[in-house]
Amino acid sequence: MRRVVQIAAPWRDPALALAALADEAWSLCLLSGGGGERGRWSYLAARPQRVLVVEAAEAGDPFAALADLIPEGDVLADGPPFQGGVAGLATYELGARAQGLDLAAHPDWAHLAVGLYPAVLAFDHQAQRLLAIGRGDSREQALERAHALLAALDVGPRSTPPAVLAGPMAVSPGGAYEDAVAEVVGRIAAGEIFQANIARRWTGALASGASPYDLFASLARRSAAPFAAYLRLPGRAVVSNSPERFVALRRGPTGLTAETRPIKGTRPRGCDAVQDAALAAELLASPKDRAENLMIVDLMRNDLARVCRPGTVRVPDLFAVESFTNVHHLVSTVTGVLRAGQGAADLLRAAFPPGSITGAPKIQAMKVIASLEPPRGPYCGAIFWAGVDGAFDSSVLIRTAACVETVEGWQVEAQAGAGLVADSDPVAERLETEAKISALLAALSSDPRGAP
Repeated sequence: MRRVVQIAAPWRDPALALAALADEAWSLCLLSGGGGERGRWSYLAARPQRVLVVEAAEAGDPFAALADLIPEGDVLADGPPFQGGVAGLATYELGARAQGLDLAAHPDWAHLAVGLYPAVLAFDHQAQRLLAIGRGDSREQALERAHALLAALDVGPRSTPPAVLAGPMAVSPGGAYEDAVAEVVGRIAAGEIFQANIARRWTGALASGASPYDLFASLARRSAAPFAAYLRLPGRAVVSNSPERFVALRRGPTGLTAETRPIKGTRPRGCDAVQDAALAAELLASPKDRAENLMIVDLMRNDLARVCRPGTVRVPDLFAVESFTNVHHLVSTVTGVLRAGQGAADLLRAAFPPGSITGAPKIQAMKVIASLEPPRGPYCGAIFWAGVDGAFDSSVLIRTAACVETVEGWQVEAQAGAGLVADSDPVAERLETEAKISALLAALSSDPRGAP
């Protein structure tokens, strides 16, 4: 895996290119949309050289196993951030191991499922170029792997079903969610926690002939997001339209710099430009949402400080409003320089699960969540990649559907939550979950062929 080559190829849309590989176990697409630097690169990978699956009942240290799998190798100076390496899924319950908690396992999902990918296709949206990158023990082997992944895209057109969803999604009762919000507010008032993120659950079945890829393609067409992702596992699939970065690493002159961009604070988009601007301004000025965001910023500063050099943890951007298809979000940025000897797996261990979807203090918030929700599985976990040069990036798996294949077909589960603080209103928090899930429900309910 040390030698690396890069081949230029004609541009293709990455979501459409995935169609050729989407039904293969371990196919992966990391799709960046919405413009800007975070929307520049998308990636497609398949047919890993090795896989690592850590089940809930397995003993051992999954983070050490992950670190052992991440290879070292040459890096192209003019190449994309991810040039091959490890990529995959960490489910929310992996965080129990990271935080020393004994939480119930999700019956359908392993704690960790990653592959070692010797070839990757990198899609540069800014320059409209496609790069096939291969890695191997020799230049010849690296070239062969790059060409093979490109060739795998050359298949006939994929048939598209007339509907993604078999029928309406069932949702946990709004009244029960409002009761849970009231309980958490009471526990905050009693001093047990400062904040907790509590979620609702939607379940349903994909239509006959529909696949998780059809949902992914529908979302990509209708609702661009900077951290969208598709991961097909044996009998499982994750489809995500996440707007949120979890943690990232980039190599610079001072070493590996970590960044996290927690989201806390939400407003729906307006029906016209005037109302939309007013809602964004209301979000920015909201004392509740700013306090909610600041709590998580402080939590993430603490998480990064576990693996960063003393004095390097900074907050370069606090309370920025970012707008997506269905919602405005309040986003902050926290950075730090990793200590010598620390790497991607160490950062993941220190910060997982994401603070923005647990609460503060994190461990007690996780206990409160576990008392009110069944195991989350992929929801609020992360999809990530870890490169040969120490670079790393990961998403928070919100706006995400977890798909399980059964004898009756594909079953789908999606969740949406809200961060609860002392002055949270149960009805307002329920409405926030519905605004957050709306794009995913629209894609599930649509004609995936794009017909009106």
